[in-house]
Amino acid sequence: MQSETQNKRPLRVVMTKVGLDGHDRGVKVIAQAFRDAGMEVIYTGLRRTPDEIADIVLQEDADILGLSILSGAVVPLTRRVSEALAKREIDDVLLVVGGIVTPDARQELSEMGIDGVFGPGASLSEIITFAQSNVQERSLT
Repeated sequence: MQSETQNKRPLRVVMTKVGLDGHDRGVKVIAQAFRDAGMEVIYTGLRRTPDEIADIVLQEDADILGLSILSGAVVPLTRRVSEALAKREIDDVLLVVGGIVTPDARQELSEMGIDGVFGPGASLSEIITFAQSNVQERSLT
């Protein structure tokens, strides 16, 4: 009989930049931290559209979607990605947002149901712990 850990695959994380934001240093640091924590990470690169992101999440069977947004458009871009996920009936992915997030934007994201928001100064261990604690566990198929 296999143990519970042997029956589960590593968490799959899609990390992406949405919109025209071309600053990717932070998202690459977070992606590496997720890899170091034993997760499978798919980094989609820069300037993805919400529909592209939702399609990638679906194709990759992701457990977590990490959006990195350093522009001032964190709320509208996150909303568009969330709508693209909903349009595809993707409701079992932990959505986390990182970047420059004002207190007002943080409140709006919370009201939208965004699972986690991390700004400058968030520790890598805090982000990883949040992701591991909040993802919906899924067994290997």
